[in-house]
This record gives sequence, structure tokens and C-alpha cells, in this order.
Amino acid sequence: MALAARVLVSYGNRGIVETSDGKRMVCSYRRSVGRPYCGDRVAVEMTGDDQVLLVGIEPRDNEFARANARFQKQVIAANLDQVLVVIAPEPLPSTDLVERYLVAIHSLGISPVIVLNKSELVAQRSTATDNPLSHLDEYRELGYPVLATSCKGEPGTKTLWPVLTEKTSILVGQSGVGKSSLINQIIPDLDLQTGELSRVTGKGTHTTTTTIMYALPCAGRLIDSPGVWEYGLWRMEPRELEDGFIDFHPFDGQCKFNDCRHAGEPGCAILTAVEQGQIKRWRYQSYLRLLEQNR
Repeated sequence: MALAARVLVSYGNRGIVETSDGKRMVCSYRRSVGRPYCGDRVAVEMTGDDQVLLVGIEPRDNEFARANARFQKQVIAANLDQVLVVIAPEPLPSTDLVERYLVAIHSLGISPVIVLNKSELVAQRSTATDNPLSHLDEYRELGYPVLATSCKGEPGTKTLWPVLTEKTSILVGQSGVGKSSLINQIIPDLDLQTGELSRVTGKGTHTTTTTIMYALPCAGRLIDSPGVWEYGLWRMEPRELEDGFIDFHPFDGQCKFNDCRHAGEPGCAILTAVEQGQIKRWRYQSYLRLLEQNR
């Protein structure tokens, strides 16, 4: 009889699944069924020799992805309620890093949360005017939650608890922004959970290079993804890219041409809105850079 389970970590042709009663087991994948991602809802069966086999993958609500070296979509987690994008004054985020994340998150139809970690360093760092740290208030004006955290003092991580409660979230960000430190503070029994995963597999989990789902004390789930030096988007249609800029939405359908890419075409409602101050110019310039990179 098949059992319902959820994938906590997946690598190669096997992973660790957790059943509804909290039992964790190593599960082997059948090639005919496919390879599940962290967060997948699956069906598994016990074999006669006490092995666990994947026999089905339930339809996904969404898939969070990033681009590989060939700009192809590479899924790293599934079935999310929200994505927490972690940035910090050190290392400074690149100019369009947050926009790339927001475009990817909006393509899933779920909520983004911007997390400013190492917030105690903000006053000590001067930021360029085109850097995401200089636009935090404008992100808030657009409706994005921007939460400050620190692993070295106030406000700590208590700002995250209300948004994490009873939700499945993924923590993403550049290498060095302090995701591991946040995870250690958010999950009091982290060592216990990683130790359990290691015991189940009989080897280390390599938490800095593997996407892993953890249980939270607030009844939520938190997926930790490996840090990346630079998050990249896979190739998208211009319309999909445009959809990631929510400040463009009020002007949908107002351009002179239906196939307007908002890149200098005559009668472009987006460019008019920029010139009239209804869309921030830095946001429009970011869109143009992403459009060019997407060619």
C-alpha cells in the first residue's frame, strides 16, 4: 500500500522522505517515475526487503528555480508558500539581484519577502544609489515586506516568526549574507534535525551544498538552499519578465502596440509612466537590463 510522504532532501537517485506520522526514511527513485525535488508531495511503497521506493509524485503547486550555466531552468524546490530573499550590507548585492529574484517569485504566483540581514552594519556602509539597499523604502512602497534581522544583536530573528508561522518557505540569497547563521537561530534543534538526516542516510548531509527542508517550532517548514554568487534567470518571454514588475501592472494593455516590449517603442505606456514619475526610473532601467540579458 502506498504511503503519502514529503521529500526533505533529494540527491541523485534517492532522497529522504517524511511520512505524515513523522517517520523519515531513505527512498530510492524509479527512473520511470522521475526525480522529485525538495518539498515534493510523493507516494512511496515498502518493498519485501524493507526498501522504500518512490511510486508517484503529486502535482506541484509551483517550482522555484534558477538558471544553470546554459540559462536553462533548474528547479531546486517545490510547493512553496513564499520565498525569503536575504540580502546584506556585506557582501553588497548587485544592482539587479533583487529584481531577478522578484521576477522568479512572481512567476510562481506566490509571495516574496525581502530580509535585510546583518542590519547592524547598515549605518557603517555607504551604498551606491543604484544598489538594492538604497531602495528598501521604495520596495516597501510597492508592497513588499522588508524585514530587518541580525544574528549579533537586535532585532535578532524575531521579525521573521510572524511570516514563517504555518507556511512553507525557502530562504535564498548570495553566499556570505548569513543564511546559515539565520537558520541556526531560527531552528533551535537544527543540530538534532541534521543529525537525524545524517543518521537516516548514513552520511553527512552537506548542508551548505544541498537543498534541505526543516521543521520549524511555529508549525511551518523552512527550506534552506545553497548560497550562490549571483542568482540568474532562465530564458523567459518578455511578457513573463514584465509580469515580475508589479509597478507596470496598472498600465497593462495601454501601449500602442500589443507586442510592445517597453524598450523604446512609440506609444509605450510604461515609458510614459516613467517620464511622469508613476514608475521609478531605476526600476525601469533594471527591467531594460534584464530584458537585454534575456535575449
